[in-house]
Order: sequence, then C-alpha cells, then structure tokens
Amino acid sequence: MAKLLGIDIGTSGCKVLLIDENGTVLAQASAEYPLSVPQPLWSEQNPEDWWAAVQKCLAEIDEPNPDAIGLTGQMHGSVFLDADDNVVRPAILWNDQRTAAECDEIDAAVGKARVREITGNPPLTGFQLPKLLWLRNNELSAFQRVRSVLLPKDYIRFKLTGVRASEVSDASGTGIFDVQNRRWSDEMFSALELDPSLFPIVVESDEVTGTTTDGHAVSAGIPVVGGGGDQAAGAVGTGTVDPGIVSVSLGTSGVVFCSLTAPQVDPEGAVHTFCHANRAWHAMGVMLSCGGALRWARDVLFPGLTYDEIAALAETAPPGAEGLTFVPYLTGERSPHNDPNARACFAGLTLAHGRGHLARAVFEGITFGLLDSLDVLRRLGAAAGEVRITSGGARSEFWGQLIADVFGVPVIRLANDEGPAFGAAILAGVGTGVWPDVSSACRATVHLAGKVEPSGADYSGAVERYRALYVATREWNREIAS
Repeated sequence: MAKLLGIDIGTSGCKVLLIDENGTVLAQASAEYPLSVPQPLWSEQNPEDWWAAVQKCLAEIDEPNPDAIGLTGQMHGSVFLDADDNVVRPAILWNDQRTAAECDEIDAAVGKARVREITGNPPLTGFQLPKLLWLRNNELSAFQRVRSVLLPKDYIRFKLTGVRASEVSDASGTGIFDVQNRRWSDEMFSALELDPSLFPIVVESDEVTGTTTDGHAVSAGIPVVGGGGDQAAGAVGTGTVDPGIVSVSLGTSGVVFCSLTAPQVDPEGAVHTFCHANRAWHAMGVMLSCGGALRWARDVLFPGLTYDEIAALAETAPPGAEGLTFVPYLTGERSPHNDPNARACFAGLTLAHGRGHLARAVFEGITFGLLDSLDVLRRLGAAAGEVRITSGGARSEFWGQLIADVFGVPVIRLANDEGPAFGAAILAGVGTGVWPDVSSACRATVHLAGKVEPSGADYSGAVERYRALYVATREWNREIAS
C-alpha cells in the first residue's frame, strides 16, 4: 500500500503528514516558527525557518522512502532569491498590507478591467505581484539582486529538488497569472516591465515536478508533485472538489470555498476566482483575521484561558451578545471589502456586558465575516446544501453550532481533519498513479464524522449591526490610515 507525504508551510508552523491509500494518518509532525511585524500591517518570515522546520518534521516522521510527496502552504508570499539562490530579504507574507500603491500601479499599467479579465481578480495587497513591485519601488538594491521569485511551498520544493516550479492553484494567487488559460500572463509582464524569467514554470497540481536530491531526511529520487495553495489543497482534503459542496477553513485566515466547473468572476471582486487543484476552478472568499482574531482575543482579553475555555465563556452570553458587536478587521480585510484600511472594533459596550459577552461577540463577529463571503458565493450560483469545516477552529463544538445557525445549513465535521497537508498527500497519490483523478482520490480518503444541524437561533439583527459598522467606520478608518 502506498505511503504518501504531505508538507504544509503554514503561517505559524509547518505540518507534515504520512497517509496510506485509505486516508489513514500513519504519522504526523509539526514545528513552529516566528512571525515578524517590523511595522504596523507588515508581516514577514525567514524562509530558512520554514526549511529548518520541514527538516525537523521529516526526521520525526522517519519515513525515508515515501512513494511521493505533495506540497502546500500559505499562499501569496514572496521569497526573493539571488543569483546564488540565497534569500535576498525576509519573505513578505499573504497578510501584509504595505502594497496599496502598487495595486493602483498595476491597474494603471494594465487597465483595471483587463487585470480582472486576465487574473479573475482585482490586484490585492496580499498578492505576490504587488510585493515584487513594492521591492522595486522601495528597496531597489534588493530588487536588482533578485533572480527568482517563489511562493512559500515552492521554496521548499526548490530546497528538496533543486527545481523552480509552481502549480496552477498557488500561481493563481500571484496576481499575474492568466486564470482562464492556466499560464503566466505575458501581457502583464510586458505592461509592468518585468522579466518573465523571474517566475517559475507552472504545472497542474497533480503533476510531478521533480524528485528529491541527496542530503535530506528522505531518500533521493522520491517524486515531488505540484500540490496546491493551502486553500486548494485544504479543499481536496475536505472533498470540496465537485460542485454543491462548500468548505470553511477556520485557520489564521478564514476561507469560504466552492468548486467551479468554469471560471466565474465576481464583478465587484469581493471573492477570488482561481484555478483549482482538480484541473478545474474554484471561488473563495478570504477574511484575513479569523483564527487570528480569536488568538488576539485569547492573548489580549483572556490571557491564561484556552480556546475551549473562551468558547465556554461565550456560551454564557445569549445569541447576539445583547447588542455587543465585534468587527474582526485586525489586519485590514479582503473579502468582501478589499480594504486594507479596515479596522477592528467593539461597539455597543455597556456596563451590563461582561467577559462572556466579549467572548461571544468575538466568535460571532468572525462568523458574520465568513457569512459575507458565503453570500457572495451564493450570488455566483454556489449551492450550499452543507458546509464542511476544517482547520483548528473546526474542533470547537460551540463554533460549529454557531456556524450552522448563522449560515442556516448543516455543518459537517470530518474524520480526518488534517487540513492542507492531507490534501497535499492526496495530490501526491494522484500524481503518481495511486488514483486516476482527484475526485476518485477524495472518495477513497475523505470520511465524514458527524453533522450539526441549525438550532433555529436568530442572528439576523446581529448580522445587520455588524455590516452597518463597517459602513459607519469606513471613512474614519481611511483617515486614520492616512
């Protein structure tokens, strides 16, 4: 029976899984690494920290001869390498908001409508392309040293194989990829005066990109498959590869995801349309502070409490938190507002509110943000008969029930809620012939564990207050940012 490795380069740490053909997890390991915030709304990491974490996890897994390796990781990040393949500067991450001016530059150079026609999305501050332009505009000496630009997981591919390659799902989030035709956009390279050789080759997510070289914790000659951006790989891991299924990832960011048979672009750019890892397409809404907002609340408002204890505290307050509303835009927001100037706030506080109300308001505010994305996907025609939840927040019974109530549909938990690393391992099997296609692989490996039905709790008024708060504070936040 095949043994398949999945490697996930997350924002807070690396995770490595070894699975078999039934989707059984044979071994797993994880390792954390630091995040740097050199200025407000900036976010950076050292790519060498990722590589050290991968090596640690592979050594702990202790399987030198897996049948194949799949890669996944945080999307959009920029790893800049020089002519000697050394890292030029710290990687700029997906939740970094420094590039608003560069997004305007892209629209001006290529044409606002044309950018959206090519890439399926507006230029966003989190995407890779604006980061490269920012480097050219602000750190010219560093830019002049750059000879290749890689996404986070593709840096690990390079370290494992010596091959510079990406795949369609992660490349879709760079901001310079022709999503409909599944290739880099020569038109945008020309308009922005960028050398195409800076970017790697791009393959489908289930294609082999190369084999491991000597000197690693796995043997030389192991096939390494394209894999996927963390959201596409996570969707493979939940079985969200066919129309009619919606998945919600409750990680540092929050993602509402559906598969598409053809690229459908939201005219307002409120959600993203990318290539999917199943050789089709997908649409997804991304809120920047999901689990990240909950972590902030734990560290700042509830020090010493676990997430389960914060959830238990939230249960002591009624639905709607008696008028207390939390807006979770701690690092700006992407879907549905695409507003790097958005800010978080509590509103409606009175002397009658206690810690339980604060806790519930945080959970509710995050969930209302996820609902915003689901409503946009529904406008694009996505059917949401059920929602499959995944990532760390999916373990919370309280949060699962809250999502079912706010979304108004059953919530499904998975037997193997191992996130993107699980999907990457599945893609490794597809790429090496264990299964003929991604749908077949998901049927063999993704198993459901239980269902949470909506309770009938009414959140309509609380949702209206939440949405009104963004409108009410938008201009004020813009003035603060300026």
